[in-house]
Amino acid sequence: MPSWQSELFRRFSRLSQPRVAAGAAADIAELRRQYTYLSDRFGAAPGDVAFEAGHVGPIKGEWVKHGPATADRLILYFHGGGYIAGSPETHRPLIARLAQASEAHAFVPAYRLAPEFAFPAAVRDGIDAYRHLIAKVDPKAIVVAGDGSGGGLAFAVLLAARNAGLAMPAAVVAMSPWADLSLCGMSVLTNKGNDTALTWELLFLSARQYLRKTNPCDPYASPAYANFRDFPPVMVHAGSLEMLKDDASRIGDRAADSGTPVSVEIYDHMQHVFQANPYVPEARVSLQRLGQFVRAKTPAARDAAP
Repeated sequence: MPSWQSELFRRFSRLSQPRVAAGAAADIAELRRQYTYLSDRFGAAPGDVAFEAGHVGPIKGEWVKHGPATADRLILYFHGGGYIAGSPETHRPLIARLAQASEAHAFVPAYRLAPEFAFPAAVRDGIDAYRHLIAKVDPKAIVVAGDGSGGGLAFAVLLAARNAGLAMPAAVVAMSPWADLSLCGMSVLTNKGNDTALTWELLFLSARQYLRKTNPCDPYASPAYANFRDFPPVMVHAGSLEMLKDDASRIGDRAADSGTPVSVEIYDHMQHVFQANPYVPEARVSLQRLGQFVRAKTPAARDAAP
């Protein structure tokens, strides 16, 4: 059974869920308004986490620094927003809580967004950030992470890193990853009436803005079609009521098919990126599980901590 807090939040979200305004289906400002509505649900960032503007090589972004964390454990985090919206600032509360649970610092790239910068601009920014990070930090102290489209981007960046012959990180974690921009997962249909965050129209129009004329089954756009050979251990969390539930399951299938250690956890009666709600007990459990995974997969960083 879901907690009473999650059920209350689900009902409130259903009543206040925004829709694409009539005649504005292709209006990027309207689409971004919907993503802003979603990130506004994230609550306040924890008080003991600091945020500093910075850059890694040519990629600007934001450092998220959790006081007690060891500087040798680092999360490279890609924010969600359908590849057309979001920023390091909009996702501060969620990223900060993951950093707390992981006892880690994080760097959040301000990767380029569509339609101004279409595919593969986000992947190029992500691989540039990763390449410059591993020049200064042991890859085995780095975990790549993301939520929503940022979760899909995390896997796309690792695919590019592997194919470029770069050293792989310690692990990859994702919350409700959007891993198939062709929208072929059955849950896109079966959960369209249950998901209080996403709609088919929002996903379809976001993908169209990002992909333009690119095949949506390109593995760098939709890692659900990628081969995960030589990937680091994977942990993915999603909600049973969200449209992207099957994207999480398919990531698990691709990893298992390639012999990559993987754990996929589907939380009963939970919504898309439910971890962002600080008032839901299931969100705290998920973040604790993800944080435990990050700490377990970065033993060198753990051993270096005072």
